[in-house]
Amino acid sequence: MEADKLEYFRNILKEEMKTLLGEADKTVTEMTSESSNFPDPTDRATQESDRSFELRIRDRERKLINKIKDTLDRIDNGDFGVCEECGEEISDARLKVRPVTTLCINCKMEAEQKERRP
Repeated sequence: MEADKLEYFRNILKEEMKTLLGEADKTVTEMTSESSNFPDPTDRATQESDRSFELRIRDRERKLINKIKDTLDRIDNGDFGVCEECGEEISDARLKVRPVTTLCINCKMEAEQKERRP
């Protein structure tokens, strides 16, 4: 892949990681805030439900951050944009939609079909 395309994807990935890390910091700040301590049991239950939901989202984002780090490593190693399964190039259109992907569209569809089979 050309250097300008690699740099394009590197910038997209770094910006996404920056956004995700900012959201994580915001969540930590909100959860440690004393102003969110409610004496009413119903309000506390709602707060705990909201926190649980927020933590599930952050856990998914943590996994995405790890994928972004792996993808940045693949860019540095020259493996970015190559399907792990068949070795063919992954299309630019697919990489623009999901830059952390490691499979071309054909291999991904095949893997999804295998998952659906009993």
